[in-house]
Amino acid sequence: MSGLDFLQSVQFVTAKGKRLAVLDAEDWEALIEWLETLEDVHIARQASTELKAADGDRQRAGWK
Repeated sequence: MSGLDFLQSVQFVTAKGKRLAVLDAEDWEALIEWLETLEDVHIARQASTELKAADGDRQRAGWK
């Protein structure tokens, strides 16, 4: 399921005067996993860009 699918599966309820978004627990966990994957991809792309800028030299790229 994509992030957009998750957002479209949200149901809204009003409780104690507040409008709340409700997701199935399994959908919530899958959404968190999807977001973590996006974060990992961003980190990998950033590291790749830094390594390319350092002409492949890991030390110059700041890698230990």
